[in-house]
This record gives sequence, C-alpha cells and structure tokens, in this order.
Amino acid sequence: MNRSAYSVMDTEQEQGAANGVKLIGFVATDPEGRSPAETQDPRTVPGGFVNRAYEPAADENSNATHGYSPNSHQSPLSHNGTTAVTLYEHKCHRATSPGSAGAGPPPPRLPALSPGSGSGGGCGDDGRKGRRKSSLLYSQVEDWAEERVRKICSRKVLLKRVPILSWLPHYTADSAFSDLVAGITVGLTIIPQAIAFANVAGLPPQYGLYSSFMACFVYTIFGSSKDSPIGPTAIMAILTRENLHGLGPEFAILLCFWTGIVQLLMGTFQFGFLIDFISGPVSVGFTSAAAIIIATSQVKDLLGLHFTAGKFLDVWDQIRIHIGETSPADASLGIICLIVLFTLRKIKEFKICGANENPTTGQKYLANILWFISTSRNIIVVLFCSVMAFIFVQKNGSAPFALSSPVKKGLPTLQLPPFSTQVGNRTYNFLDMTSSLGSAILVLPLLSILENISLAKVFSEGKTIDATQEMLALGLCNIASSFAGSMPVSGALSRGAVNNASGVKTTFGGIYTGLIVIVSLQYFTPYFIYIPKASLAAVIIAAVVFMVEFHVITPIWRTKKIDLIPAFATFLSCLLIRLELGIVIGISINVLFLLYASARPTVHVEKLMTEAGCEYLLITPDRSLVFPSVQYIRNLVSKVGVKQGSSSIPVVIDSRHVQGADFTAAEGVKSLIDDFVTRKQPLLFYNLKQSVVEIFRGVQPAEFHYCQTEQELQNMIQDYCSKSHIKPHNRV
Repeated sequence: MNRSAYSVMDTEQEQGAANGVKLIGFVATDPEGRSPAETQDPRTVPGGFVNRAYEPAADENSNATHGYSPNSHQSPLSHNGTTAVTLYEHKCHRATSPGSAGAGPPPPRLPALSPGSGSGGGCGDDGRKGRRKSSLLYSQVEDWAEERVRKICSRKVLLKRVPILSWLPHYTADSAFSDLVAGITVGLTIIPQAIAFANVAGLPPQYGLYSSFMACFVYTIFGSSKDSPIGPTAIMAILTRENLHGLGPEFAILLCFWTGIVQLLMGTFQFGFLIDFISGPVSVGFTSAAAIIIATSQVKDLLGLHFTAGKFLDVWDQIRIHIGETSPADASLGIICLIVLFTLRKIKEFKICGANENPTTGQKYLANILWFISTSRNIIVVLFCSVMAFIFVQKNGSAPFALSSPVKKGLPTLQLPPFSTQVGNRTYNFLDMTSSLGSAILVLPLLSILENISLAKVFSEGKTIDATQEMLALGLCNIASSFAGSMPVSGALSRGAVNNASGVKTTFGGIYTGLIVIVSLQYFTPYFIYIPKASLAAVIIAAVVFMVEFHVITPIWRTKKIDLIPAFATFLSCLLIRLELGIVIGISINVLFLLYASARPTVHVEKLMTEAGCEYLLITPDRSLVFPSVQYIRNLVSKVGVKQGSSSIPVVIDSRHVQGADFTAAEGVKSLIDDFVTRKQPLLFYNLKQSVVEIFRGVQPAEFHYCQTEQELQNMIQDYCSKSHIKPHNRV
C-alpha cells in the first residue's frame, strides 16, 4: 500500500467518527472472499482491496455489538489479487423507541480507514481498545525497524561499510605484488617500533608485538585508507603510560577495549563532528608536546641511567641528578645509532643521476636499493646492534651495554579482555578498573581517531575521507586487538609514509604485516633479549623528533596571530600538567574564542543616500543573530541611530549574512524596534530571509518593516521622507 493510501485512510477515520462508525479490524480475503483472516493492519496484506464491513447497532440496554456484516464495496487499494476487508461498528446510542433495535441505516461508504487510528472493540471496552492500540503501535515500530534494517542491509551500505567487498573482486596480480612489498617493508619497520613503544607505555615488550597484528587483519576488511597501517603509535603509548599509573598490562588491555567501544559508538551515531573542535593550532601544540615528552622518556635509556620518574619536569630533574652515572657504552651506542638513523633517513633523497638525465637500468636498481635501506633503517640498526650484543655475550658472558627484557615466546591467548584483576593485595572489579582509567576512556578514542584521520588525509591524493567509516574500522580494530592482549592502537604517520612510499595499492598489505609480526612472535622472541636498550631509545627519538612542529609558528604568525594562544597554551599545558588535560585546555580556549566571536560580531556602518536624495544609515552585521550577540547588536544599533542618525533618519539593517535567529534574538529585535518606535525613528530590515521573518513575527513586534529588493527599500525610505517632510539632499 502506498503512502497516498494512508492519507485516504486518515480521512476515513475522521468521516467515520462523524457518522457513528468505529474501526473493528481488518479482514484479509482473496477476490472471491475466501479464507478470511482477521489482521490488525492492511499493510500486512499483500495488497488487496479494502472493503467496508459494518455492525448493527446495539439495543438501548447493551454496550456491546454482535457480529460483522461485510459491505460489498471495495476501495481501490489492491494488488496481487488480495482483499483487505475493513471492519467497523456503530457507536452505541439509545433506541428511538422502547425495545427497538435502533439499528438505523448503514453508514455511508467511506474511504479506507487508517490502521493507526482505529478504535476497536465495543463501546466502553477500554481493555480491548488498549490492546488494539498497543498492537498497532507494535506494528508501526516493527515496520520502522524493518525499513531501517532494509536500508542498512542494502548493497550500497554493505559495500560502503565493508570496503573489501568493493575492491577484492577487481584485485589484480600487480596490486597483490605491490601490497606484498609494502606489507613486508612495514612489517620490518613495526617490529622494533612495537618493542620500543611498549617500553614507552611502561609495558613488557611482548605487548607491543601483541598490538601489531590483529588490527592489521581487521583493518584490511573494514578500513578505507590503503596507506593507514594500524598498530601501536608513540602518542597512544605515552597516553597509555600516563593513564595506567603503573597498574599493569591488564588495565592497558581494558583501555584498548574501551577505546574501541567508544570509537564504535561514535561511528554508529556519527559523532565525528567532535574531531572538528580540535583545531590545527591545538593539534600542533599537542603533537609537539607529546613528541618532546616521548623523547624525554627515552633519554635515560640512551645514556644508560637508572631512575624512576613520570612527569616531564621530574624526568629532567632526575637526569640532572644522575648525569654523572652515565654509561659510556650505552651513551656511545645510542648517539651512534641516532647519527646512523638520521643519515639513512636522508640517503633516499640522494640523486643518482642529473635532473635532466634519464636513469639507466643500473641507476634505477641502485636508487631502489638506497630507498629500501632508508626505509628499513630501524630494523637494520636494531639487527646490527643485536648481532653485536650477541657476539659480546657469547665471548664475554655479558654485553657492555644494557639489553632489553626477555620477551615472552609465542602468540597471545585469544580471550576476553580482563574485567577483573589483582594488583598487590587489592582486587579490582570491572567498575574499579574503569574508574581508575578515568578520562582516558574518552580522550584516547578521540585522539586515536584524530591521528588516524590526519594520516588518511595526508595520503588521500585528493579523495574524500569517510570519517564515519574510519571510526567504525578503528573501533573494531581496538576491540579485536583487546582480545589479543593489545594496548590502544591507531594509524602511525611514520609507517604510513613507508606504506605509501612502498607503493601499497589496497589495505591487503596489512595482512602481510600481521603475518610477519606473528612469525616473529612464534620463532624469534628468544633473540629479542639481545636488543640493546640504547638502540631502541635511538629508534624512538629519531621517529618522534620530526613530530615537533615548530616550523608552523611562522605561518600562524603571518595569518592569524591570535591562534598562537591556543597553540602555546596546549603545548605548555601538555608538557607541565598532563597530555589529556592540555588538549582539553586548548580546545576550551578555542571554544571561548568562538563564543566571543559569536557574541561580538563585526558590524559595518555607513551613511548612504537614496536616488531621491533621502539619507539613511546602513548597518550590516557579518553573521547570524544568536543569543550571545543580541544585546551587543541592540546597543550598537541604538547608539548609531542616535549619534549618526540624529534620532530621525531611517536606519536599515542589511541582513544578507543573517542565516538564522533564535528566540532570544527575536526578543532582542522586538526591544530594538520598541526603542525606535519610541523615538519615532524608522527601522527597516533589508535582505531578511523568510525563515528569519517568521521567527521575528513570532514575538509580535510593534512595527516590523522589511523588504527584499533595492527598489522596495528606496520606496519605503522615500515614503518616510515624504510623511516626515524631510527635505531631500542634492546628490553629489
């Protein structure tokens, strides 16, 4: 049944009530009237006729009616040869004479009755009415749910929400080879980074590797950005460290689970607009502060120092105190690793041939070799240092520099995240663990999304990024990773650059990355103990030092100097207080700036003259009228009308930029009009949108004059000049 049929049924409800008719129900029949079945809603009948059925009136002593008498009339609401017969009953009424049946003539033939508006039952049968209303309400909810499920399960939505279904049928051998190369390259990059990021997060090294494979598989299916390699990142690691408070890996895994749940909810309810409140200056301040904090946390391993400190200033204070205990072997190895890493980072930019020369085949191979060495610099440095440490241990029984902690061999057990744990003598249940994580449950998901979407935009090549899909994919990645004992994960910009430079074609590259991590966990973990801590510290410092974005200060200064305030406020707050509080402070300052701009719009005032020589003031606000700015606009217009308008010449408010208004704005405009009426000075609104006109009319101002065209404005001002006997000026 189409929607027009429902409007016809609504009409019948009204007419039926006026003619003493009540809805009893619906009967579904075929065209010959066979196999009647009572139903609540003709929409459940695949499209037959809607017939009238009436019931004789009751006698004067009865409040009930008996039996149904179908009318032969059929309404034109049919298809597929099925009929829906509508059942009615008369309203109970007193007979015209004692003992008479009082049946009366049947009601007129009416259009179909809306299923949602039927009464049901005999007169006074409240229970029957309630049951029918509940049943109809259930039917409407069921229809709405079916429609939503139908939309969600459509092919278009399925391809959008499961992107692998759109590109996998067209997957080619060339794409597979490119993804293989990129996946292996990223896999060689992520292994040393994962171990180092676990150290940054204050977790045993195996948890970095646990965080590096499950998300790769999930993102291959649901991810929309081919260049985004999901796994542990420096920012997620330092945020995890700051919110664990030394409570142990179980809390990091639960934090990963909560991060995924929040991200999944944000994607489901399309809360991606919250990311828009993190402006560029705030993001720059946060990222730069996080990079400095991460690098600072690695200085002690770079120098071979041993102390415990958490906050940024405390770490540097401990470095000052223990600087005399620096290990020459660790410091030398760490500094050499840094120099090598920075050098290898640059060799891919080395020009093999001149700018105007065509490279030979040998030169191309050499360029590719240099690129691979530059891209794999982390694993090369870590592998070389590990071999050197292994040789020292085999010959001398120990190495001259500090080595990493043992890494647990084998894959993690796939299980639910820990919803209870014991730390020392205290047992934490699910609520205790959640409350201990505090604001991190909301801050980490937001920053994880911001980090991943920023990465996707960098390598989008002009394509739009589906933020909702990225939230859903990232949420599923974190939830699935928490079953493998992971800390919170996101997209890493450094690995994304490697992925893009490796020529990745689809998200299938993540499969190879995940497999490499699994192989390393299964077979190579006994050798990870030979990785020097100084080399891992060098890898982290070399990765995050380029995240410090001091170079953006100059362009911000050139464009809008006030944006440096939230940038520096975020930067200093993150360094000196906490990262999550720092970004909240930066966002709050930005919101205050937005509120101030909304409360103090720029207003342009000029004195003009009509073609007939009548003077008037033209006032143009640059934005919509909302409650914070109403009093300011009212005072300013009144002041201008008195001072520049001499309380007599017309004042015109050009509303071309006013896209909307609220109740407070309407009340303010009404008060403004009252002020002008009291002074007998005309106030005109020009270029006012019809929606705003209706809002202003809703408060019933004393005199409300508005016009849409230049000619109307000229005529209204001329009429005022004529009535007020104001002598026109000669136009120059």
